[in-house]
Amino acid sequence: MDKQGLRTIAQRLMAGDKGLLAMDESIPTANKRFEEAGIPQTEEYRRKYRELIVTTPKLGECISGAILFSETTKQATADGTPFIEILEHAGIIPGIKLDEGAKDMPAFPNEKLTEGLDGLRERLMDYAALGLKFAKWRAVITIGDGTPTDGSIYANAYALAHYAALCQEAGLVPIVEPEVLMDGNHTIERCFEVTQRVLHIVFEVLIKQRVYLEGMILKPNMVLSGTDASVQADIDQVADLTVQCLLRCVPAAVPGVAFLSGGQAAQDASAHLNAMHVKYKNELPWALTFSFARAVQQPAMDHWKGKDENVAVAQQLLYKRLSINNAARRGEYSAELEG
Repeated sequence: MDKQGLRTIAQRLMAGDKGLLAMDESIPTANKRFEEAGIPQTEEYRRKYRELIVTTPKLGECISGAILFSETTKQATADGTPFIEILEHAGIIPGIKLDEGAKDMPAFPNEKLTEGLDGLRERLMDYAALGLKFAKWRAVITIGDGTPTDGSIYANAYALAHYAALCQEAGLVPIVEPEVLMDGNHTIERCFEVTQRVLHIVFEVLIKQRVYLEGMILKPNMVLSGTDASVQADIDQVADLTVQCLLRCVPAAVPGVAFLSGGQAAQDASAHLNAMHVKYKNELPWALTFSFARAVQQPAMDHWKGKDENVAVAQQLLYKRLSINNAARRGEYSAELEG
């Protein structure tokens, strides 16, 4: 394991006020979003959309890394330039989503276990040869009646740790993503309780499996009220409980925490990240940034609609959304920026 190399990549990913762009939607997810936006659900239109993203002017000012889907690693612009090459030229580190999705967990009703470990060592060798420098694996944790159980949390934690160890063996920085879903009517206090339990177990297992903490990044959920909760926590409460939870659970050796948006409205995700920096910036032992997907892409996709004549404005919308989150990472976000 090249510890110094892993550490250097992780620090580059967390540098400055930049974030990570999650453009790793699976084919079914991408097609679903295209259908909602009235865009044809074909490989060519997925390629066109990803070309729109990677060729956005000044993209490298906003993001340090881009998480790709396997299909995207093989795609190129209309003139034949590989997407990975374009990202590298812009100073953006290319990464890859490695998991194969969360499936129903046997003997654990209403709980999921993420699959994709079979053949992972060989796939990692292939992706390293393509020039990819980091990877991502998502585990899904649901809050419900009797869930999550420790059985499912530990099963997902061991999968995350095995993936992370294999990544580091291959020279890729692992992004470890244990997502406690917003879905449900639970209180923010219940989300805090579950997120704390999940993160404690995840780091317990990562350490047992000898994952090099200085060479990984955590991608967690924010601590939020359930989507259907009768009382929705305000911005300050989300910031307070999220930072408190992280300080209790995440070792200082970890270089950075890059939040997923998890279904939040784009403005809410930015406001929450901003409040954490305004209130706690000098108390954080690790970098705190964003790794959003829909919360930065949606305005651009909605405007594009699959039409070439809409590309330029769609790119401006993507850049704007990303730059707003750069401001949030600096603690300089305001509602006026949304105008």
